[in-house]
Amino acid sequence: MALRGKKLTVLGAGYLQRPLIRRARELGVRTICFAWENDAVCRDEADRFYPVSIREKETIAAICRDEKIDGITTIASDAAVPTMTFVADALALPGNSPASGQRTTHKGIMREILASAGLPCPPFRRVRTAGDIHAAAAELGFPLVVKPCDRSGSLGVCRVTDLPELLAASETAINCSFTREAVIEKAIDIAREFSVEGISWQGEYHLLAFTDKETSGPPHYVEIGHRQPSTLPETVRHETAQFLTRALPALGITCGASHAEWMLSADGQLFVTEIAARMGGDFIGSDLVHLSTGYDFLRGVMETALGEFSGVSFTRSRSAGIRFWTPVTPEVKTWLETTPRPDWIVTGELHPDSLKPLTCSGDRAGYLICCGREE
Repeated sequence: MALRGKKLTVLGAGYLQRPLIRRARELGVRTICFAWENDAVCRDEADRFYPVSIREKETIAAICRDEKIDGITTIASDAAVPTMTFVADALALPGNSPASGQRTTHKGIMREILASAGLPCPPFRRVRTAGDIHAAAAELGFPLVVKPCDRSGSLGVCRVTDLPELLAASETAINCSFTREAVIEKAIDIAREFSVEGISWQGEYHLLAFTDKETSGPPHYVEIGHRQPSTLPETVRHETAQFLTRALPALGITCGASHAEWMLSADGQLFVTEIAARMGGDFIGSDLVHLSTGYDFLRGVMETALGEFSGVSFTRSRSAGIRFWTPVTPEVKTWLETTPRPDWIVTGELHPDSLKPLTCSGDRAGYLICCGREE
């Protein structure tokens, strides 16, 4: 189906949106981008740029109405999802409902819905006050993991083992939450972490890839690498896929990309961590899915936003991955500075001036994307 000449709003202008904007240009799709001017690296690559915060949904809706857009989307940005669903609803464009936008960006609400639907979540409590925090500790027991309800990239995430640590971590998480709320959950003895990338159209879900995840571990669990295809046992894949057929409708994800994060415990239990109504960040959706399967996920996301979905097809099978440069992964810098660069490296960047102790994804200072030969 032809996309050329369509007008697409893209929420966000950071480096993670760049693959979408560049692919849109290749397909002849005009892009209108909204973001703060600071760090808006895509402002000159979009066809039109508005220096408006992606949280200003009414302002963006009014501009999009005047621009007569054909669709609205984002990739790798949880903060943009409520605005995306609001504008799609206001302008009668393809998309998930505004209610879904809230359900998929607030960890507390999301967990309550998933738990009510019988999905396997870690035991948790939503907290705002010191009384809430003490009650959660008494009920759940240590060790615990604290997370802001509405942030991503491991920001404010911390594993704690006693009450003083819990109180300090909860204060940090609540203060960096937009809604001043945190989730406290029972820490799971994790054997593996993985995600599932998918795309939906008119309520029909297409599973695209399982992605193995590597993190820095406790206390902050910052993601330092991802790999496709996953080496999970087929039994785990099947069980996860069955859970997703219940989870996505419960959250109202019926249109566009989804990124579901899971943990497998040491005793073989599955736990859903969260499910986002967007592509996986860290170049998982924008690069790894296409490299490993041949499916043009970026085009698929544009198609669903523009009401022109053409289905899913896989044209190859090979390994692909990304590894971030951090204090615990010094080899990334070595590989990228090797001359000549190894042929298995697709691309990469280094930002040496920004290398710092690893507490959230924003502390990572570079990355490399790699892939193997086709099988």
